[in-house]
Amino acid sequence: MKPIFRAVAAVVLALPLPAGRARAQARPPANPLVTTEWLATHLSDPDLVILQIEGRRDGYAAGHIPGAQFILQDNIVVDGENGAGYELPPVPEIVEVLRKAGVADGRQVIVYSENPLSATRLWLTLDFIGLADHASILDGGFTRWKAESRPVTAEVAAVRTAVLTARPRSDMVVKAEWVRDRLDDPKTLLIDARPDQEYTGADGGMGGMAHPGHIPGAFNMYWEELIESRQTNPSFLPREQLHAKFAGAGADAAATVVSYCMIGARASLTYFVGRMLGYDMKFYDGSWHDWGTRDLPYVKGSARR
Repeated sequence: MKPIFRAVAAVVLALPLPAGRARAQARPPANPLVTTEWLATHLSDPDLVILQIEGRRDGYAAGHIPGAQFILQDNIVVDGENGAGYELPPVPEIVEVLRKAGVADGRQVIVYSENPLSATRLWLTLDFIGLADHASILDGGFTRWKAESRPVTAEVAAVRTAVLTARPRSDMVVKAEWVRDRLDDPKTLLIDARPDQEYTGADGGMGGMAHPGHIPGAFNMYWEELIESRQTNPSFLPREQLHAKFAGAGADAAATVVSYCMIGARASLTYFVGRMLGYDMKFYDGSWHDWGTRDLPYVKGSARR
């Protein structure tokens, strides 16, 4: 990852069907969220793989959930075509990183982090290679786990490597051209996960690195609106509230929902929630760093168009 975009990512994380044709509602993953109570009672399950993902290893080394393996965030992202430093790597590279951490066919994966964006980005990566039905996020993450005084250890468990078969879902990731061709499609809903100043362009367009504003027609739903509290309780809102958020944006069973942000970190949380709710979700991995640095239409201000 290039230094400037590693810095951008650190800030963020410290923080074709024709128009009018009906889409089938996507089947939601089997068990996308697990509670701390559930995990505490299943720590010794032989086919359970627990993964902690962070930007640095020192927090994991100081203490983690017993049995958890560590994934370095930089190992599941690459520069991408426009050098954003935060796009999905080739499938063989993803498989190798996950296999070395113990992910294998027939095993259930539980993902957690100090930051919900890191957890959702890893879950999205698992979904990309076809493992959504065997992957869950720990609701509330490590913050909630520690707040409840649940067990923490510095001991690193041995990794049990085995065969991991990828079944890539390349159709879930879209590029700028795919989005551009559907700007007038009433059944394609764009959700911008960035904060207001980025959506409106008040930030100057990534500080002058891109056009200011958003993709025409995109609905602004800042990712923090989907969790209880970033600092004290990064648990997801109740599902009925999440459904109401998406419905308010214009999502329905016939819609294809595309999430994007600046470099693809914050939009991963929107993507995860949409998948959990059963929407037909797509992910614009290049996000605004790709769209806003090209000769493509954009809108400044709070109006969607």
